[in-house]
Amino acid sequence: MTSDTTAEAAKVLIVEDEQELADLYHDYLRDAYDVDMAYSGEEAIEMLSDEYDAVLLDRRMPVVSGNEVVAAIEEQNVQCRVAMVTAVNPDFDIIDLQIDDYLVKPVTRQEVLDTVDRLLTINEYNDRVQELTSKKLKRNVLEVEKTKSELKESDEFEQLAAEIEELEVEVESIADELDAENLERYI
Repeated sequence: MTSDTTAEAAKVLIVEDEQELADLYHDYLRDAYDVDMAYSGEEAIEMLSDEYDAVLLDRRMPVVSGNEVVAAIEEQNVQCRVAMVTAVNPDFDIIDLQIDDYLVKPVTRQEVLDTVDRLLTINEYNDRVQELTSKKLKRNVLEVEKTKSELKESDEFEQLAAEIEELEVEVESIADELDAENLERYI
């Protein structure tokens, strides 16, 4: 994981109506992450908050489905990554679902761990892209408003340029990591 969010600090919500499976996923993750469980879609919606970095979500649950939980995440603007972990084979309807990953049961311990790690890596990527964009905008404003000699003499501007370079390398590295993970997953 490339995230600044350490594995110990990352908080994961497991939403699974089959208690045995929820407990199994909890066992898979508890040594690496801070894990909470919801045994229904209703309970999950009540628990939703920005404290969660990742949500593993069953799609087919009685009363409130996984799709409805995803809709609640969107509606409440909860900032987390979501992976469906379900017995429902994917169809084209997943294109419109605001999810980051989709796993078909049964899943192994390694698949669950890899999925949470990938979700956290996506978070880190987005955070770094946002930081890079912000710094580039500041650089662009200064380049318009200051003379070339003022820019050349500014230690702050030089530091900003160095930070931009460093972030560009980091963003590219994380993107390459995500591409490699996705390629390996489907080979």
